[in-house]
Amino acid sequence: MATPPQLTPEQRAAALAKAAEARAARADIKARLKMGSMSLQEALDSDDQNVGKLKVVSMLESLPGVGKVKARRVMEEIGIADNRRVQGLGAQQRAALLQQLG
Repeated sequence: MATPPQLTPEQRAAALAKAAEARAARADIKARLKMGSMSLQEALDSDDQNVGKLKVVSMLESLPGVGKVKARRVMEEIGIADNRRVQGLGAQQRAALLQQLG
């Protein structure tokens, strides 16, 4: 396995700040889904890179009335892998999610 590149302290700090910013953005998206200020349709249609990087199971669990069991069951019925991210969903998978949960 290759070793990671050696970063200067400034590069490391910048990378850590960028990662923290991305985590905060994804947490905000999940909070908006949970509160209902963002719908599943809006999340799936969004061009936001942070939405695309979000795992599908995490997004579904953030929806009101959907827990861990229901999210995984819906994904299994549609044929979405547990590790799939929103940006990797196909058009039919998005439509099936909206039909079942939208």
